[in-house]
Amino acid sequence: MIIKNPPIPDMKTAYNVAGKNVVVTGGNRGIGRGITQAFAESGANVAILCRNLDSGKKAVSEIEKFGGKYTAIKCNTANHDEVKTAAAEVLKFFDNIDVIVNNAGVATTTPFLSENGLSEWHRVIDTDLHGPANIIFELAPKMVDAGKGGTIVNITSVGGQRVSGSKEHHNAPYNAAKAGLDIFTRYLAVVLGDYGIRVNSIAPGPIHSDLDKDLPPSFIGTIEEHLPAHRFGEPIEIGALCVYMASPAAAMVTGVNWALDGGLLCVN
Repeated sequence: MIIKNPPIPDMKTAYNVAGKNVVVTGGNRGIGRGITQAFAESGANVAILCRNLDSGKKAVSEIEKFGGKYTAIKCNTANHDEVKTAAAEVLKFFDNIDVIVNNAGVATTTPFLSENGLSEWHRVIDTDLHGPANIIFELAPKMVDAGKGGTIVNITSVGGQRVSGSKEHHNAPYNAAKAGLDIFTRYLAVVLGDYGIRVNSIAPGPIHSDLDKDLPPSFIGTIEEHLPAHRFGEPIEIGALCVYMASPAAAMVTGVNWALDGGLLCVN
């Protein structure tokens, strides 16, 4: 049986995600923390999957005031065995999953052809590409079996669409992983569409996060001077777009890579 997401009848509940059960990888800090905050403030329940459990618990304590159901579960998404264990914990905490946000990611500044270039390649690819695959492999079938539809959002990057500045800011595995995740997103949108599961990716541009420290000063100056928005974005802005993508208003949005970059791709 094919599940069709119905159109919204009016604007009253168009952006409503209250009561939805949301899994956010890396939801304890940076962009992930903004995503967690946005869903919690919008009335959703959130399970944070993260490597640092203490940090995850702290994030949970900070959103408890919004009155939902929240938990933090230790998980390195690059490790399939850990993902299987975490998935089982999630399914004990939630009776079903409505939304998955694959946000956990790492980057590098190591030139690929340097001594440690190949080990860095595998480290980044394992988290940024294999990590989302591990999560989806374990949790998406549960969404299919539930027969309620749902939403998957993969956080990619404008770095999956551009490699300018690579001589100064070496990040080859990150670029490759994010480009691969964009294509994987489109594939999933096709194969999961019959089950009412929409799959999209968001490509952040310059967003304040834990990766800021790796950016060259010249890049920061360029953003402030030449970017149409003339500023960095904030994690909560990525979170707001995730909430939209999970809401009834986005019922016809699937297979899309949405750049939230302040116009970076327009000018560079």
